[in-house]
Parts: sequence; structure tokens; C-alpha cells
Amino acid sequence: MFEKSKVVVSLNNQCANILFTFYLCIMILTDTHIHLYAEEFDTDRKQLLSEAVEHQVTRFFLPNIDSSSLGVMLDLQQQFPENCFPMMGLHPCYVKENYKSELAKVESELSRHKYFGVGEIGMDLYWDKTFLKQQEEAFIRQITWASELDLPVSIHSRNATEEVIELLDRNSNLKVRGVFHCFSGTLPQAQKITEKGFYLGIGGVITYKNSGLDAVLKNVDLSCIVLETDAPYLPPTPHRGKRNLPAYLTLIADKIAETKNISSTEVALITTANSKLIFNK
Repeated sequence: MFEKSKVVVSLNNQCANILFTFYLCIMILTDTHIHLYAEEFDTDRKQLLSEAVEHQVTRFFLPNIDSSSLGVMLDLQQQFPENCFPMMGLHPCYVKENYKSELAKVESELSRHKYFGVGEIGMDLYWDKTFLKQQEEAFIRQITWASELDLPVSIHSRNATEEVIELLDRNSNLKVRGVFHCFSGTLPQAQKITEKGFYLGIGGVITYKNSGLDAVLKNVDLSCIVLETDAPYLPPTPHRGKRNLPAYLTLIADKIAETKNISSTEVALITTANSKLIFNK
């Protein structure tokens, strides 16, 4: 005959195990934009990935820069097929004299390999405006391919958010979806972007004291947000000035949770669900 107290303890343990397993499942964090192939990670890449997984950061979407980053990126996918998901694109800062040959490589790769998005693409008016027209051309060609292949895009729009929105408006015949990576704009810009069905990629900038991004996000529904580190760049506070690491995604999730007065678990659950809707992975 079973003793009632032992049965209760057994049931409580089972419930605790179920709840713990459920907690681990919903605490999966997704980094929708990280340059794991960057040379800054050459000496300790696997260790940093292991540390990130210990912090429940288990999904990494890798935006391409140009043909030089392709090999290491695809090697990462081969080594970690359940964690690393590559994208293919030409970064606007790498649109130079040879941009046509680089775009040809992008087009070729998209036709022969499994990619989860077209990116990192867009416009950058912060560093150099020499190739402004070429940046526009490269962006339009790449969103055209994304539309034809039904792939999401990862959009870089540093000092060029309005210009990118205008280009999307001018090409509204294309079915373009995806993420405005590293969003740090105004509330009206956030509203324009989300009304088009795009998501806001939120990274370390939200932790910066004077960024104002936390005030913007208070008025943006979590259903429109995904997380990113952009590592090794843009580390969150208190690591500014140092190398950004994959595990630091938890600091971004915590700050969003604080800003919206919800739990970090809820942030993880909803933003990972958003990432699955975007990338179909």
C-alpha cells in the first residue's frame, strides 16, 4: 500500500520536473544577427558558443558581409547545424568598385545553397556616401531576389532609415519582409516599419543610458521585436568598449523585460517565436 505523503511528494517532483523542462524550452533565446565568423572570434569561438548555450542562447542567425566571409560562415553551419543559420547578402559598407561581381556571387549562392535570409543588406550613410547610388542598386536587386525566393531580409540602415523606407515604398510591388537590424530610430520610424510588417532588431543600444530606445520600445508591442547582439560589435552595458559576446544576449533580453515591465522568460518566449515566424526555422 502506498503512503499518501510519498505519493504527494512523487507527484510534486513530477510537476517540478515538467515545469522545469517547460521553463528551459521557453527560455530559448534567439540571436537574429551575429557575426560568429568574424576574426575576433577565431581563438575562442567554440568556447563562447558553449557559454552562450549555457545561458539558453541556442539559435544564431548569421548575416553575410561579402564573399570573404562566406567560407567561415558555411563552416559554422556545418559544425553546428542545429544552432547556426546563415544568410546571404552584400553589406552596404562593402558595396565598392567590384559590387557587381559581389552581387553575382550573392545571386549564385542563393540559387545553390540553403540560406535562411538575404542579408546583411541595406544602406549606410554614416561612413561614406561615395557609393550611394550603388548601395541603392544593390539593395533593390537583393530585395528583388528575396521576394522571388520568399526569403526574409536583414536590413542595415545606419543613418539611412528614412531612405530605406522610401526605397521599400518605391518597390512596394515586391513582397519583402524581415528585420530592420540594429534599430535605434524614433517612434514614428518604428511605427512605419512595423506597419509594413517588418520586425525591429533590438541589440545592445537599448542598454545605453542616453539612447532613448527604451522610451521608444515602451510603445512598441513585443510581437514586433526580435533580439540580436551584432557581436562582436555594439556590446551592451556594462561591456561597452569591449568585444561583444554571444552570451550577452541575455542582458538585452533583461533590459527589454525591465523596460516593458514583464519577465525575461516572456521576452525569450515571444521574441524566439517571432524569429521562427520570420525565418521559418
